Amino acid sequence: MVSYDPESFDRPVRDYSFKDIDSPARLIDQMSEAGGFTASKLAKARGILSSMFEDSDKEGCVNWLSFPAALCATGTRGFFLELIKRKLVHVVITTCGTLDHDLARTFKQYYHGDFDLDDVALGKVGLNRLGNVVIPNECYGDILEQKVLPWLDEIGEERGSKSDSPWKGFGTVELCWAIGDRIEDDSSILHWAAKNRIPIVIPGITDGSIGAQLFIYRQKNPSFMIDVLSDEQICSDMSWTANKSNALMVGGGISKHHVIWWNQYRGGLDSAVGISTAPEYDGSLSGARLREAISWGKIRPEAPQVLVEGEASLLLPLLGAALFG
Repeated sequence: MVSYDPESFDRPVRDYSFKDIDSPARLIDQMSEAGGFTASKLAKARGILSSMFEDSDKEGCVNWLSFPAALCATGTRGFFLELIKRKLVHVVITTCGTLDHDLARTFKQYYHGDFDLDDVALGKVGLNRLGNVVIPNECYGDILEQKVLPWLDEIGEERGSKSDSPWKGFGTVELCWAIGDRIEDDSSILHWAAKNRIPIVIPGITDGSIGAQLFIYRQKNPSFMIDVLSDEQICSDMSWTANKSNALMVGGGISKHHVIWWNQYRGGLDSAVGISTAPEYDGSLSGARLREAISWGKIRPEAPQVLVEGEASLLLPLLGAALFG
């Protein structure tokens, strides 16, 4: 039976002093003092992430980042880009849509819309709605078709000239680097991942527009393949050799699960921050609180960890301004 010492609850709740808030960092400082449900969790997340990033250049430290693609259709892409550009994370797990949106926005623009727009009317004029973002056909599928297939031809020629088995070891990590090497725009996640040679692992690579381009390329090149098990080898090596392993997991799904799955083999993550809008009661991984992962051995019992309930396009810019400012 759990018991508590009343004397251990010794931190009083304090009101905000807005005249003293002159930066996002100071706002989050006051959140830690004010309490109030999610605010104190955001302050705790900032503290865990700060320690995580301070360790990023230490030998044996591995920082994992996972997130869903939809955020890269918004300016929140800049948060992830900053982490990769500054080498504050060492491996990224995400979905195929991240490649789609990053590449599309490198060459074209997405536009502000509204959640309440008429979707039938949008579709009739070649406009696609992602939440309150509007994406014209020519800014998504069309541009990806124009860019990806010629690049795959180049990549195939390069690899074929060096090996009799050109696609062995060519997983999504190598694919992302090969594409990133061809992007000169420093607003691109793929550009910086390639430049810094930070692995981006896409477990569900076929589930997106670039995945469709890979399928089309295979029709003309039957020997082409994506060696997904080579990606798993990279995840395995990073997990097994890490002296300290930390994670920022935004949302859930296959990306989050891949992070905690590989970390169970080393006894669990040493620290973790999660951000999610999903409820716990439906049993989904997106809604599962991080404490649940302790029972599976995917997060260590003593690990600092917090799940912040909230929408990432609001919370990540606040954290970024406090951590990068």
